[in-house]
Amino acid sequence: MNVAVIGGGAAGFFSAIHVKENFPEARVVIFEKSKKVLSKVKISGGGRCNVTNGCTSISELSKAYPRGEKKLKKAFRTFNTRHTMEWFEKKNVPLVIQEDQCVFPVSQNSQSIIDCFLKETQKSNIKIKTGMGVKSIMPIKNKIQIEFLKAEHPTEIFDKIIVATGGQPKRRGLEWLEQLGHEIEDPVPSLFTFNMPEENITELMGIVVENAAASIQGTKLNADGPLLITHWGMSGPAILKLSAFGARILNNMNYSFHIQVNWLNIKNHDLVMDELQKIIQAHGKKILANYRPYLLPERLWHYLLNKIGLPLDKKWEEIGKKGMNKIINILTHDIYAVKGKTTFKEEFVTCGGIHLSSIDFNTMQSKVCKNIYFAGEILDIDGITGGYNFQAAWTTAFIAAKLKN
Repeated sequence: MNVAVIGGGAAGFFSAIHVKENFPEARVVIFEKSKKVLSKVKISGGGRCNVTNGCTSISELSKAYPRGEKKLKKAFRTFNTRHTMEWFEKKNVPLVIQEDQCVFPVSQNSQSIIDCFLKETQKSNIKIKTGMGVKSIMPIKNKIQIEFLKAEHPTEIFDKIIVATGGQPKRRGLEWLEQLGHEIEDPVPSLFTFNMPEENITELMGIVVENAAASIQGTKLNADGPLLITHWGMSGPAILKLSAFGARILNNMNYSFHIQVNWLNIKNHDLVMDELQKIIQAHGKKILANYRPYLLPERLWHYLLNKIGLPLDKKWEEIGKKGMNKIINILTHDIYAVKGKTTFKEEFVTCGGIHLSSIDFNTMQSKVCKNIYFAGEILDIDGITGGYNFQAAWTTAFIAAKLKN
C-alpha cells in the first residue's frame, strides 16, 4: 500500500507514524511544501511545546473547542489526552502537568517532540520530502493522483492520502480541496490579543489580574480567567478565550469594538457594596491609595481611582454614596475601546477550513472522495489556548491513520 501524507506538521507526522504502526508493510511518504518540517511545533508554547492538556474528562475537554466540540466529543473516546501522554511517555519523552493543566515535555523544549517524531519516522522508514507543494489531487479509479508544483516531479499515484496541511490564512489555500467537492468554511484568525491604541491602561503593562471577567459589548461573548495588560492592550487566557469563541463575530466587527472588564469576576453588585462598606467601617481613616479592595494590584487600583476622578489621598470614610457607586462601577463595568488584534506568541491559529459535514468523523475520510483522509487544523476545528489545538491534531491524526473506509 502506497500512502501519502500532505503536510509535515504535527498532524502529518503523527498520522504518518501511526499509519506505519497499523500497516508495517505500507510505503509512507510525507510531503511538505516548505523547506522545514515541524516549524510550528518548534515555536509553539514559546518554544516549549504545550503538547496537550491535563484534563481527562471528555465532556470538559470538548468544551475547549469553539468549533468541533460535538464531533471531538465522540473522537476523544478513541484517542484523548490520556492516550497522548501515554504515547509520548512510551516514546521516552517524559511530560509534566503544570498547575494550569498545560502539559509540556519535562525538558521544557519543543525540540524533544521534534526529535521524537524524526526518530520514529527514521525507524519506520517513512520518507520525508520537503519543498514539495501540492497543486491538486485527483481520484483515478480506486487511487489518487497528486500533482506537484515542482516541474521535475509532476505527478505521483497513491492508494491513500492524508491531508494535514494545517490552518490556511486565506481561502485560496483551500481551493484545491474545494474543487473536489469539499465544503469550505472561510478561514479567519482565532486566538489573538486585543490592541488598544487609544487607551492609556497600556502604561500598566505587565500587570496580571488572576481572576477577571471580560465581555464584548453588543454580543453575548464573555469569558473569565487571568487577564494580562500588555504594552499594546490586553492578553491572557480570558482575552484569548474571547478571541477564540468570538473569532467570526470579531472578524465581522473588523476588530473594532468595546470590551467590558469586571476586575473582580463578581457579578453581584450587592456583594461588592458589602465588601466596600466593611472597609469603610474597619479602615475608614485610611486613604484610598493605601487600602486596596480585593487586593487588586496597586498600580491598577491607583489607575482606576484616577480614571473615576477620586483623589488617592481621600479617606475611605469620605467617599460618600456617589464615590461608592463610582468604585463599584469601575471594578465591575470598566470599558475599553479595542481597535485591532495581535497574533498570540507567533502562534497563528485559524477558525475555518474543511467543513465538518464533508468528513466522516468515525474514519476522518472525506465523504466526497474515497481514500482521502483529513487530520489537524485543515479542518474547521480549533481550541482555546492550553494544548487543545495539538490534542485535536493528535486525535484526528490517530483516527485518520487507521485508513478505514
